[in-house]
Amino acid sequence: MDKQKANNIIIDFENIYVNYGMTTVLKDINLKIQNNENWVILGANGSGKSTLMKLFSHDIYPNTKYPFKKEIFGKDRWDIFELKKFLGIITNDLHTKFENTAKSETAYDVVLSGFYSSLGVYRHHNFSTQEIESAQQAMDFLGITNIKDKKVCEMSTGQLRRCIIGRSLIHNPKAFILDEPTTGLDIKAKRNVINVIQKLSKRVPVILVTHDINEIFPEITHAALMYNNTVYKQGIKEDILTSENLSEIFETDINLQKAGNKYFIEN
Repeated sequence: MDKQKANNIIIDFENIYVNYGMTTVLKDINLKIQNNENWVILGANGSGKSTLMKLFSHDIYPNTKYPFKKEIFGKDRWDIFELKKFLGIITNDLHTKFENTAKSETAYDVVLSGFYSSLGVYRHHNFSTQEIESAQQAMDFLGITNIKDKKVCEMSTGQLRRCIIGRSLIHNPKAFILDEPTTGLDIKAKRNVINVIQKLSKRVPVILVTHDINEIFPEITHAALMYNNTVYKQGIKEDILTSENLSEIFETDINLQKAGNKYFIEN
């Protein structure tokens, strides 16, 4: 593969296995995501989605005897802090940490803290004019400038979720991975967050990890289905998102319908 083609690939995984002790938690993972694609990774709870997220973030590595390929943006080795500048990874774990340990930080602090990968801003942190401008631009883009001085303990779940997205956005990453981004949100907040992700997807590639069909927005071009700790099927969205495939991975009869560009399950 030439360098130009390699630069167009975000995720390139082949034959990846991960074990925790004697337990296999991921098996035969093959996944290739190109730079001009938006993906949904769909699966039931316990299907392996969260473990796959750790593979994306370099928190875990393949640990079996099988030969494998694990490259992100054409590289098989990354400094984790450097990777965060290229790949914006949004998890509910980070959301919970801010709620529990950084309650007095403002929305602006949450966004700025991305430059130090910290839970808030501290006295020894210094920010350049460019970094301050980047934080302001991220807040403008996400529509949260109006809560700039609002503390975490005063925010709604949806407001904090957008601040955490802003925390990654300041690095101008080349792609975003969002893990169950609407968990814990009410109907209005879910809609706001999905609208933000749609907006992001027009700027950089987005990989949405979810169990919820309703989160799949029109800009999604490809889908991968997680089942039994592996990628069951992957490809063009219209080919993969079928009643038959979803009935298999969720182990229940599903009648998948589409109205316009939105998918829904008919009871």
